[in-house]
Amino acid sequence: MDFRIEDITEEEIDRRLSVVEPLTDSVRQLVDAVIRSEVSDERLAAAKEKVDAIVADLREQQRPGSFGTPYTKEFIGMPWGNAAVGARNAVAPPLRIQRSPGLAECEMVLGAAYEGPGGCVHGGVAALLLDQLVGEAASTDGLPSFTGTLTVKYLRPTLLGPLSARAEVTRREGRKTFVHATMSDADGVTVEADAIMICPKDFVLPTGDALPPAADRRLDR
Repeated sequence: MDFRIEDITEEEIDRRLSVVEPLTDSVRQLVDAVIRSEVSDERLAAAKEKVDAIVADLREQQRPGSFGTPYTKEFIGMPWGNAAVGARNAVAPPLRIQRSPGLAECEMVLGAAYEGPGGCVHGGVAALLLDQLVGEAASTDGLPSFTGTLTVKYLRPTLLGPLSARAEVTRREGRKTFVHATMSDADGVTVEADAIMICPKDFVLPTGDALPPAADRRLDR
């Protein structure tokens, strides 16, 4: 896994986000526009040329492979390529997650880019977002947890539009954390999931150091 340390301040993180987040949001708008546009073939072809030129410009300086998950020396994580919360990833809604001990919650709006059956959220998208949320809930003590199993139950179709999601730790057994999660619309729960999250054995930071006490850690942002 690509974990690395970047020696930057919180102020520098905020500066970088102020540049990349608006760009990423514009790309999200582009994705939605392409899906729903009914302009002429000629205008679509002209748009492709413009997009191709932008892609070529951005590829002049590019990181090889994935973005990975850099951390500051204060253990603030920057998972900006993440498919659910990535600040640089237009695939991500992104989730804006509120966390408290053993609990993670968020609200979101899923539009045309997340469609499966007509007018409904793709089941795989729902599973992806709940997978992220159970990981967030399991990691509120600062220790990273990765999905061992995720069992998803679809109660009824989830319509595109405003939604909420919630994940809560139900119990812990050694390195295992058990989490229950739900996705809901205005009429109630549409999807629920149960996960077993695993904390890596003898986890150490990219510096080679052990994790500091939980009160001093911030492993994501």
